[in-house]
Amino acid sequence: MSRFRGRRTAATAAIVAALAGAALAAASLSLAADPVEPRYAEGGTIFQANCAVCHGAKGLGQPSLAPPLTSYPARYATIAEGRRQLAITVLNGMFGGIDVESKHYDFKMPEFSQLDDAALAAALNFVVFDLGHAAEGTKPLQPAEIAAERANPLDGPAVREHRTKVLTALGL
Repeated sequence: MSRFRGRRTAATAAIVAALAGAALAAASLSLAADPVEPRYAEGGTIFQANCAVCHGAKGLGQPSLAPPLTSYPARYATIAEGRRQLAITVLNGMFGGIDVESKHYDFKMPEFSQLDDAALAAALNFVVFDLGHAAEGTKPLQPAEIAAERANPLDGPAVREHRTKVLTALGL
């Protein structure tokens, strides 16, 4: 019986060592997938100063309060009305309940129109590309896109209504 226990202990140790090695390899891959230097570092600085308080430093959101920014914005950036949604959201804010990936948020995003068009475009590009890992071929947002929307201010409910149309267009 003691020989069986010795083998079982050796086998268990081998399994534990293999699992530890696999976990270490997975962690290394995960770290390698996160860029050390963000593509839009200036936008990251603006994001951290203005957006991270609600959405979190990595854009993962806060339960029931602020949605994650790690998937929808990257999808929005692939279509014209989605790009418009990104701009009007940061310029005008958005209030009311929204759902993101089957989770509900009582969203009360303030407007950030005090930031200039270049700063808002940089922050959005950080969200779309560095947090959201947008698909290849997605074009960065330009300050001119922000300026075009700044000329036509909307209220929070109108921003949320437009969002619904964008979600439908994207099949989300």
